[in-house]
Amino acid sequence: MVHGPLFVLSGASGSGKSTLVAELLQQSAWPLRVAVSATTRPPRPGEVDGRDYHFWTRDRFLAAVAAGEFLEHAEVHGNLYGTLASEVVPYRQMGRGVFVVIDVQGAARLRQIDPYVITIFVQVGTLAVIEQRLRARGTEDEPTIQRRLANAQIELAQAGEYEFEVVNDDLPSAVRQLEAIVATGFQRVRACSTN
Repeated sequence: MVHGPLFVLSGASGSGKSTLVAELLQQSAWPLRVAVSATTRPPRPGEVDGRDYHFWTRDRFLAAVAAGEFLEHAEVHGNLYGTLASEVVPYRQMGRGVFVVIDVQGAARLRQIDPYVITIFVQVGTLAVIEQRLRARGTEDEPTIQRRLANAQIELAQAGEYEFEVVNDDLPSAVRQLEAIVATGFQRVRACSTN
């Protein structure tokens, strides 16, 4: 049986990761889905539980960790985030490609679990662009923005750990770059299954 590829997408807060993947899913003919992460952070305006994230209490999250339900989990920006196995494994077994949109810590853990994971880092121009995008959201207070900018510097320094980079300064161009990477991922899993 050919399993679907696993795509790990990371980038600094404000790099447009979620928008990029949502746009790809609307346009792509490949069988793809995005794994819905669990988090202990509160929802932002307009976010829906089960669609954007599984918004859990800290106790529920820690119980799922203890039960071994996560492929990876980490504390980021003072909140817990994790990728549930149930959001990834059964879909890959059906041959679908699965995108996991996570931070650099989670990406490192998934690389350890699956040596065939396809890692993609979303780049934007400068920290000033990231700051502008974070402020334009209007969803975070000043200390949160400053913490995200500090983390962005750390994350940008790890971009070289990723197999692919997508520059997201023009959305249609970035989607085309991502589509080409998806095609590579499906070709790769097919080649691995015939060897």
